[in-house]
Amino acid sequence: MAEAHQAVAFQFTVTPEGIDVQLSHQALTEIYRSGVRSWKKRIIRLKNSVITGVYPASPSSWLFVVIAILATMYTRSDPSMGLIAKIQEHMPVSKCSLSPISHLCAVVSAVLFSTMLWLLLIFTMRLCLKQLLSYHRWMFEQHGKMSNTTKVWALVRIFSGRKPLLYSYQGSLPNLPVPTIKDTLKRYLESVRPLMDDAQYEHLTNLAAEFENSLGKRLQWYLKLKALWASNYVSDWWEEYIYLRGRNPIMVNSNYYGMDFLYVTPTPIQAARAGNSIHAFFLYRRKLHKEEIKPVSTVIPLCAAQCERIFNTTRTPGEETDTVQHWQDSDYIVVYHRGRYFRLRVYQAGRLLSPREIEFQIQRILDDPSPPLKGEAKLGALTAGDRIPWAKARKAYFSSGVNKRSLDYIERAAFFVTLDDDEQGMMGDDPAASLDCYAKSLLHGKCYDRWFDKSFSVVYYKNGKNGINAEHSWADAPVLAHLWEYTLAIDSFQLGYNAEGHCKGDVDSSLPRPQKLSWEIPPECEEQISQSLAVAQALADDVDFHVFSFRDFGKGKIKKCRVSPDAFIQMVLQMAYYRDQTTFCLTYEASMTRLFREGRTETVRSCTNESSAFIRALEDVCRRLLRAALEKHQQLYRLAMTGSGIDRHLFCLYVVSKYLRVDSPFLKEVLSEPWRLSTSQTPVQQAELFDLVNYPEYISCGGGFGPVADDGYGVSYCIVGDDLINFHISCKHSCPNTDAHKFGAQVRQALLDLMQLLNPKQKEPNKTEESRPEIKKDL
Repeated sequence: MAEAHQAVAFQFTVTPEGIDVQLSHQALTEIYRSGVRSWKKRIIRLKNSVITGVYPASPSSWLFVVIAILATMYTRSDPSMGLIAKIQEHMPVSKCSLSPISHLCAVVSAVLFSTMLWLLLIFTMRLCLKQLLSYHRWMFEQHGKMSNTTKVWALVRIFSGRKPLLYSYQGSLPNLPVPTIKDTLKRYLESVRPLMDDAQYEHLTNLAAEFENSLGKRLQWYLKLKALWASNYVSDWWEEYIYLRGRNPIMVNSNYYGMDFLYVTPTPIQAARAGNSIHAFFLYRRKLHKEEIKPVSTVIPLCAAQCERIFNTTRTPGEETDTVQHWQDSDYIVVYHRGRYFRLRVYQAGRLLSPREIEFQIQRILDDPSPPLKGEAKLGALTAGDRIPWAKARKAYFSSGVNKRSLDYIERAAFFVTLDDDEQGMMGDDPAASLDCYAKSLLHGKCYDRWFDKSFSVVYYKNGKNGINAEHSWADAPVLAHLWEYTLAIDSFQLGYNAEGHCKGDVDSSLPRPQKLSWEIPPECEEQISQSLAVAQALADDVDFHVFSFRDFGKGKIKKCRVSPDAFIQMVLQMAYYRDQTTFCLTYEASMTRLFREGRTETVRSCTNESSAFIRALEDVCRRLLRAALEKHQQLYRLAMTGSGIDRHLFCLYVVSKYLRVDSPFLKEVLSEPWRLSTSQTPVQQAELFDLVNYPEYISCGGGFGPVADDGYGVSYCIVGDDLINFHISCKHSCPNTDAHKFGAQVRQALLDLMQLLNPKQKEPNKTEESRPEIKKDL
C-alpha cells in the first residue's frame, strides 16, 4: 500500500558488501521536530507543575524569603530562634576555622532555613485556601443578606492568589463528602411523595427504614472508607457503570450535540469555515497544554480535571465494558467526506498550519474524486450500533494489518471532522422545522458519517454552518461548551474572513496532500456494519425533536421578579408536563459538583411537594405556593452542588451492595424508577470573549440530547442574555403519549402563565415568534 510506504522512515537491503541503509531525510526531520515539540511540552508541564504546586504563592516568593532572612544576618537579629545555628552545626565543614568557609556555611544554613520556612508558609496557605474553598454556606443565604461569617470569608478570599493557571486550584479543592444515610433517605422520601399514593409511600417508607437500620450502615462504612482513600467517591464508578458499561448504542442514548450561531453564518464557504475553526481548536489545545486557560469559576473556582481528556481521546469498545483512551499529543485530525476517511496533518515543520492552509487542505479533500473502498463508506455505523457487536468486530477485523493502522489513525486523532453535503441551520420557508432537522443531523446524522466514539466530532455543512457531537463518558457538557464558545468566538471575532469569504493569509501549495486511509473490509465485517446501521437507523428514526427560541422575555424579566431563572424554567417544565400528561413524574435536572475535586454531576429532583401543590392550586392561592416551590427548588440545587444530593449517594451504595453480593429491595426499587422528564441547562458565556449586548445576533442555540426514557422527554434549555431562552425537546415517535411539538407549545404557554402570575400588573406580551423584529439570518 502506498500509504504504508509513506510511513517508513528508512529502508534497507542486504548486499554482498553488507547492509545498505537508505535513510529518509524528510521522515527523520519530522521525527526530530516531533521530539522537540514533545520535549517542549514536557518542560512546560514541569514548569506548570512547579507553579501550581506552590500556588497560591509563586516560585519567585522563595527568593524574597531568602533575601529577607539573609538581610537579618547583617542586622545581628535571628528570626530563626537558633535554628540557623543548629543547621550550621550539622554541616560537614561547620568546624572549619577559616573565615570564608565559616561565612559560606552560615549563608547556606540561612538558605536552607529560608527554604523550609517558605515550604511551611506554602503548606499553611494551601491549607487555608482549602478551608476557604470548602465553605459553601454563602449559597444558602437569602439575596441581599449576608452573615458575618460569609463577610469574613469574602474578605479573606483576596488572599487566594493571583493569575492562577488552569490547574492551580486542583490541590486545594475539597473532596466530595459522603452524606449521612439518614439525610439522604429523608430527602429521597420527600422527593417521591408527590408521585405516590398513601399505600405506595408507606411501603417505600418501611423499606427505607429497614435499609437504614440494617444493610445501609454496612454499605455506608465502605463508602466512607473509599472517601478517605479516593479524591472523589463517586466519579470513577459513575464513569464506569453509568457510561462505559452501557451496552446499548451511545448515539442518541448518550452522546449530545451543540449548535452554531443561530442567526449568523460567518462564511458560506464550507472549507473556509473548517479552516478557521479547526485552527481555533488547536489554539485552544495549545493554551490547554500551557495551562493558560483561566479556571472557570462561579464565586469560587471549579474543578478542571475533565479538561485533560478533551483532545486525543476516544472510547474503545469492549464486550463487558468500554475504556477511555487518551494520548498526550496528536498532530493531525481525521476527516470524513462522502464515505472516505482522510488523515490531515495540521502541523508542518513544527508549526501549526494557518487557517488559509487548513482551508486549502480541506478543499483538496472536497475535490478528491476517488470513490470509497469496499466496506468503507458506512464503516462508522459500527460506533453507532450496540457495543458488543462493535467490540467483537474490532477484535476480529481491526486488530492487525492495514485496518488496525487506519483505525489507530482515527482513534489517536486530535478530534474527528465530518464534511457534510447537506445544508443546515435556520433557513427556508419554515425556519422552525429547519432547526428540528439541524438538531437531528447533529445528534445522529446518517448514523455512519460520524465517529461517535471520539471525544468530539465537528460537522461542517455545505452552506458554512457547523456543529459538534460529543461522547459523554470522558466529561460533561459545560467542559465542551467552554471549548465550543472559544472556537466560535475566535473564528468570528479574531481570525475572520476576507471579502470573498475565504480565510485570511497565504497558503503554501507544496503542502503534502491529506492521506487517504486504506481498508480491507471482509464480507463478514460488511454484514456486521449493515446490522449495526439497521439498529442505529431504527433508533434515529424514532427520535422526535423540536427546537425553538422563546423571545417574549428572558432572565432579565425573571430576575426582576426576584426569583431564580433556572428554578422558574424548571417550574415551567413541571407545569407543561402536568398539562401534557395530567400527572407528575420523576424529574432529573443535572447539577454540577465541580466545587469538589474531580466532581461531575448530581441530580436535582425538580418535582417536589411544593411544585405539585402549586400546580394543583394554580387557580387558587398559587402565587404564594409558586414562590415556595421556587425556593424549594433552589434549596435542592444548592444541596446538590455542595455534596448533599440524593442520587449519587444511593448509586454508590448500590454499587457497594453489588460488590458485596447482597440484595437490597429498597435500592433495587429506587434505581429502577424511570426519569420521564430529564432536563439540563446549557451554560453560556463561560469564555467571555465577546459581549452579547453589542453583538446580539451572535448567539448560539445551545445544544441538546435524546430522551432518557422511552415514554419521556429530554429537555435542554439555554438562557441567553436577558431576552432569549432556547429549548431543545426530544422524545420518541414510538410512544403514543409523547409529542415534542405539543410539549413545546405547553412550555411556551407555561412560560407566559407563570410570568403573568408573578407579575400580574403587566399585560401579557402580544408578540410571537413569527412577529418578532427581524434579526440577521444566515448569509
